[in-house]
Amino acid sequence: MTTPRRTVLRLRRLLLTLVTLVFAATATAACTGGDDRPRVVVTTNILGDITQEIVGDEAEIVVLMKPNADPHSFGLSAVQAAELERADLVVHNGLGLEENVLRHVDAARESGVAAFEVGRAVDPLTFRLHADGGPEEEAGQPDPHFWTDPDRVRRAAALIAEQVVEHVDGVDEKAVRDNAARYDEQLADLTTWMEESFDRIPEEKRALVTNHHVFGYLAERFGFRVIGAVLPSGTTLASPSSSDLRSLTEAMREAGVRTVFADSSQPKRLAEVLRTELGGGVRVVELYSESLTEKGKGAGTYLQMMRANTIAMTDGLAGD
Repeated sequence: MTTPRRTVLRLRRLLLTLVTLVFAATATAACTGGDDRPRVVVTTNILGDITQEIVGDEAEIVVLMKPNADPHSFGLSAVQAAELERADLVVHNGLGLEENVLRHVDAARESGVAAFEVGRAVDPLTFRLHADGGPEEEAGQPDPHFWTDPDRVRRAAALIAEQVVEHVDGVDEKAVRDNAARYDEQLADLTTWMEESFDRIPEEKRALVTNHHVFGYLAERFGFRVIGAVLPSGTTLASPSSSDLRSLTEAMREAGVRTVFADSSQPKRLAEVLRTELGGGVRVVELYSESLTEKGKGAGTYLQMMRANTIAMTDGLAGD
């Protein structure tokens, strides 16, 4: 027979267990922010900024790629991978850019999550052979770096807005469309400003040599010639051979190019090698090509990134 004292002890234990469970649930909610808004998960920080401008406060935006990271090589933690399957919508660049993340995006899509591959929807260019002979292995493959053309970003932003309205329940459609219209005006102004800035560069000096093949879209849109790249590839994961560097230096001599543009988030060692190969006199100018920085560090938004790059390219080439 159970005594009153044992009954009291059991009740106390049960009460303690309930209190512990409630505390744990509260702590978990606090750790996750307790945000019950719909959720849009974005792979790269450039697309994250664009998506944030469109969505505003209508949904939580989770960006997987940290500032100053390399989209070709960054990976996900188990927690980040789980974020994809909890999303109402996944926005990713695609075209092979996020090489270590795409399998997680595919898994989320297979589990029923709506996923939008932006790069494939904005009339992607294909890699072409350049004066340095590369990227030969990738020639004919789609180029994922569409964001260097602000007109394609305008198209991407409009499509992202449509995807949000279609797949993210609970958002205010008018607010999303108003945000998209406002941002479209800013992007149109950016294009005009870039055109006016690049007009300072004589046509014969509009020749690009970069750390890897990343500015094909900008070259097509604003009338530049791509001479070559230190890494003769569309990805930073490639490695140049001595013959690659020799081909590039010969192409630079023939074109009279003395400026190499290198991504600010990548080591400049390979670009510096060209100084030795060409006997000095080569400038290495940093650009923000594939990642935003932290806020206030030069390229905290897409608009800031493109303006900073335009100034650096204009100064680097107009004075060559």
